[in-house]
Amino acid sequence: MTAEYQITVEPLGREITCREDQTVLDACLRAGVWVPHSCTHGTCATCKAEVLEGDVEHGEASPYALMDFERDEGKFLPCVARPRSDLVFEADVDVDESIPVHAVQDYTATLVELTDVANGTRRLIFELDRDLVFNAGQYMSLEIPGHDGVTRTYSMANPPAEQRRIEFQIRLTAGGIATEGWVFKDLAVGDSIRLSGPYGRFVLREDRSEPAVMIAGGTGLAPIASMIRRALEEGAGEVEHIYLYQGARTQEWMYDVDRFRALQEQFPDRFTYRPCLSEEEAEGFASGMVTDVLAADHDTLKGHVGYVCGPPAMVEAALKTLMLKRLFPRDIFKEEFLDASAAATQIRSPLIKR
Repeated sequence: MTAEYQITVEPLGREITCREDQTVLDACLRAGVWVPHSCTHGTCATCKAEVLEGDVEHGEASPYALMDFERDEGKFLPCVARPRSDLVFEADVDVDESIPVHAVQDYTATLVELTDVANGTRRLIFELDRDLVFNAGQYMSLEIPGHDGVTRTYSMANPPAEQRRIEFQIRLTAGGIATEGWVFKDLAVGDSIRLSGPYGRFVLREDRSEPAVMIAGGTGLAPIASMIRRALEEGAGEVEHIYLYQGARTQEWMYDVDRFRALQEQFPDRFTYRPCLSEEEAEGFASGMVTDVLAADHDTLKGHVGYVCGPPAMVEAALKTLMLKRLFPRDIFKEEFLDASAAATQIRSPLIKR
């Protein structure tokens, strides 16, 4: 029989039950208790917390994310750690009351559409076995068939009102177990998978009315597309105007351009779309790095809110540009898209909240 332990989450004072074969983070999220997290694989250090009482097994915590001296000091990563006794731990919980917390649940999904939308990029649409409630920008954890216990996380591109059909936009990674070994290999319409969620705090701040500048690179477009559709098509939130800067090297790497141009025509007073090509000149596209185009378009971004998602290098450049344009870190929200090998050596900066 699997042992169960009582866990107390401080400073919230919330008490939950966690199985010995379950991670502390999973138990918290399934109980509707939010604690900071990002990668969910022990590589980014976002969820780092401190054991006040009790013992844990550290699991697959990366030595880059959790140093030996930190373990000796009682630090641990809830996303991969499992309890070995009743536990009291303290997390850096900064609860934003404006963001609903949805308990993580398990789902079964059937693939109903698979489309190549750009060079090395596929759109996957799944039909769920029941409704999914989530915030625009959140992601799901998918179990990879044929690899026991191996999961990968992908953001939903659909808005929250679409509770049964969810969309993922996935980029091919050379040698990737999930992409080269499954999504771009033998995944087919009609296949069923198991997944869980929702996860993440990179979401649309529906209580913010300031103009929003959204910067997307590669499939970092997915969560931002969900936010845009939530605000415009579903009329949620109070955002005054949305500017989307989508960057790619050439047109063959760019996708959903027509979708966003149509939204701009539908909501001309609320949405501005700027697709940018860094290595090609083409009619209807801005030329140059997405950050350079953004900088040229705005003398200042004071009084705006920033959302950034994409590869780490692009995210870092975007953060610098936004701050140079007078946007404070507290008004910038970001998500880095890393493949599994890159994530193992990355430690996320605590400067910008997820």
